[in-house]
Amino acid sequence: MACQLPTECLNEILEYLEGDKLTLHSCLLVNRLWCKIAVRILWRNILDCKSSYYCQPRSLRIKSSILSTLIANLPIESKNLLHKNEIFISTPTLNSLLFNYVEFCKVLSINKIISIVEDVLSNDRNNLVTNEIISMFINEISSLEKFTYYYDYYSHINISIPYVPGARDLSELCCSSNLPSSFLFQLSQTCHNLQSISISFEGKNVSNGLNELISSQNKLKNLTLSTYRYRISWAIIIPAVIKHSKTITKLQLYGDYGNLPLSFVSLFTNLQKCIFSFGNGVILEDFKKLQNANFLKLEILKIPHQCFKPEYIIKFLENNGKNLKIFYMLEMNKALSLTIAKFCPNIRKLFIVFNNDEIDILKAIFINCKYLESIKIWFGNRNLYLKKKEVLDTVVNYSQSNFHKLKIHGDLNSDVTPKDWESFFIGWKNRTPKKLLF
Repeated sequence: MACQLPTECLNEILEYLEGDKLTLHSCLLVNRLWCKIAVRILWRNILDCKSSYYCQPRSLRIKSSILSTLIANLPIESKNLLHKNEIFISTPTLNSLLFNYVEFCKVLSINKIISIVEDVLSNDRNNLVTNEIISMFINEISSLEKFTYYYDYYSHINISIPYVPGARDLSELCCSSNLPSSFLFQLSQTCHNLQSISISFEGKNVSNGLNELISSQNKLKNLTLSTYRYRISWAIIIPAVIKHSKTITKLQLYGDYGNLPLSFVSLFTNLQKCIFSFGNGVILEDFKKLQNANFLKLEILKIPHQCFKPEYIIKFLENNGKNLKIFYMLEMNKALSLTIAKFCPNIRKLFIVFNNDEIDILKAIFINCKYLESIKIWFGNRNLYLKKKEVLDTVVNYSQSNFHKLKIHGDLNSDVTPKDWESFFIGWKNRTPKKLLF
């Protein structure tokens, strides 16, 4: 017999298993109470296929199982409509379902519904099935936490979403810039408490309702803007975005072309985390306008591509490096590396690229950055980059006592011999703490 825990206590315990779907599935078999709590957690984000549990070879079977349960959960009117159109999809049972599974959902992705239906059915009647399932989700979910909807010109599925009643409690929105303006205007009337907005700029035009939706929020904290395929600028929404310049603490900007405005970022004086990611050799000259900006609360800065001139980043770090705790930079530049050692004394985690003659700079970083816990170093052609043995010796002899994690990225062909490793671990053994993770 299962232990009779209070329901509130059992709820709290099983919540800790949210990321462990295998264990949650085993809870389904204990009793009805355990089953209901586990089902509620499992169906909270049932459409998410990113976890390792769903990304195994049985992925299609799992998607098929999800779809059949959704079909069984459809209202009788929708089932009759599918049968009338000669669409027959097997369901897990002919009897009534134990639960109204859809009402447990807190995360809704229109694109993932489309993907599941297309992957499982692969026929020309997917449009009807998809729309009936989406309508069911929208009608049954009373309180939605995250909503994802990217309009895709290349999809043959014609989606109609006039209203989302559960959106009044929405805290996270991921959408494309070309959604119907009527939908965005409607959303702006009911949804005022978004904390996170992620916008992908797609198509040829930006919906008029996007500015209204952004402006109508009370306390926006996280903003992500990305533009790739169509190279549409986010300049049109900047007036709405800067209304939240005092509340936004996390900003992520992604793109693949250089004519993008960045100067508006200087108004976000309470930024704690900022990511600038512009690939394909793009150099954004507009970052020059940010080099003298002050972000006194900035703790995380990531620039994973060589998209800004080093001299601009150096000046930026001189002004804002003091409080940085995490810095990610894919740039080989001696002056920039020295700037980290000099102006980033509180750094905890660092990813950096060194030239083969810059071992002294690595030593300087270890000496001056006394709180450094983790460093990730790019290795490659041994004529261009630091040699691994030099790095190991430097870690043992110069890193501070709280340093415990060394990550090696890039070329896996090692120039370190077993004897070198033995020497390293003997040296590390005499340190406190002795924990080291590679």
